[in-house]
Amino acid sequence: MLDSNLKAQLKAYLEKVTQPVELVASLDTGDKSRELQSLLQEIASLSDKISLIERFDDAERKPSFSINRPGGEIGIRFAGIPMGHEFTSLVLALLQTGGHPPKVDADVVEHIKALDGDYQFETYISLTCQNCPEVVQSLNLMAVLNPRIRSVVIDGALFQQEVEQREVMAVPTIYLNGKVFDQGRLGVEEILAKLDTNSASREAEKINAKAPYDMLIVGGGPAGAAAAVYAARKGIRTGVVAERFGGQVLDTMAIENYISVPETEGPRFAADLERHVRSYDVDIINLQRAEKLLAGGDLIEIKLASGAVLKARSVVLATGARWRKINVPGEQEYLNRGVAYCPHCDGPLFKGKRVAVIGGGNSGVEAAIDLAGLVSHVTLLEFGAELRADAVLQRKLHSLPNVTVITSAQTTEVHGDGKKVTGLAYKELTTDALKQVELEGIFVQIGLVPNTEWLQGTVALTRHGEIEVDARGQTSVPGVFAAGDVTTVPFKQIVIAAGEGSKAALGAFDHLIRSSAPA
Repeated sequence: MLDSNLKAQLKAYLEKVTQPVELVASLDTGDKSRELQSLLQEIASLSDKISLIERFDDAERKPSFSINRPGGEIGIRFAGIPMGHEFTSLVLALLQTGGHPPKVDADVVEHIKALDGDYQFETYISLTCQNCPEVVQSLNLMAVLNPRIRSVVIDGALFQQEVEQREVMAVPTIYLNGKVFDQGRLGVEEILAKLDTNSASREAEKINAKAPYDMLIVGGGPAGAAAAVYAARKGIRTGVVAERFGGQVLDTMAIENYISVPETEGPRFAADLERHVRSYDVDIINLQRAEKLLAGGDLIEIKLASGAVLKARSVVLATGARWRKINVPGEQEYLNRGVAYCPHCDGPLFKGKRVAVIGGGNSGVEAAIDLAGLVSHVTLLEFGAELRADAVLQRKLHSLPNVTVITSAQTTEVHGDGKKVTGLAYKELTTDALKQVELEGIFVQIGLVPNTEWLQGTVALTRHGEIEVDARGQTSVPGVFAAGDVTTVPFKQIVIAAGEGSKAALGAFDHLIRSSAPA
């Protein structure tokens, strides 16, 4: 199953295994069992520390296998064949079970070990899902560190009957002790916070005890990460507080327009951002939502949803924006499986296919024009009786032979086959008739919603909720700067956000050196 290059890489990784590991396989006579058997035999042949035990008579899901230490139960099981995105999860599980130390903070390790209770996790995944590996790797790590935690990873495509019985419609879906625990991307710290209800108050106490920062960045996306790097390089006390480090980038499938990086995936790009920031002396406070900004004194305060308060001499707001959704059945289920929000990023993935663009403003019409050069056909749907885009854009749109424009159309549902989008339904507002369009991709272009609800009444906002900034990133409040998609800067792109974050940090540093030093 493994080609020679992959075998060589895996063999090198497995040299880090220091303790014996047993692979215990539950098999039957089917093709998939033989495929799994072949994979496990190859893995066992690459390390004298790894042995394979095959069983054909137990009651476990078949094919599946557990990763154990001889004489002990670790609690990791893969139901399926962990290739694709999950191959990395398999390698990490082997290394960690085999004694290789995990790359997590010591306090996280202690938190996992201190969990009191029995936890049986079942995670339904797809081998093509980019968000699933973080969940799988987090739960597997917890199972390695705490003997009362069990993690079972289930390939939904292979165990389809089970998926249908439990009505699993999206991956990753996590069950805990037989009940739905959560859906979507989760890291180990987020899982711990959900399991340990007292952790929030303990974390708030730790945050309250932190000394004031010279510069505090609110938001961990490209703008926030760039601001943090530029601030830290000035040698000042720098902090980042974020609801989730990486921000909207984590939900992006493919990134092919970040200069010098020909191709990457959102989660990998976000991990690289965090790795870069952590290479400097930056205090990262993750999983914390900013709730209020208080200015006027010598220090600016950021109040968090947990009740904690952070203080700083200057602040860079980089909380980003979220795509405005159409909020119809199927939209969330097929996110990144045909439903997309960025034609610049994801358009090339639909080359030669049929797509729809929802929204007849400038962004929607521009998206349709761009996509028409890539895809076989574009259907543009606009809720109003007329397109709202500039006349010059409309003329260009109507000149294209592979574009159909439908006005007075209300999208009512996204259709799919369980794996990907297959079409959409809309209501013709002039007749109330329901219509169907068969296609492979849907680009929602009805605008962005800046994450500024918590800033109402503090910094100046536009009527669209964007933070007003000047050429240096300065807001209406002295010492408070802003950058990225949350601001009035046009063209919401990763590369632009990173540049704006750098500029805002430099602007904030210039403010610091020109203002009086604190008492």
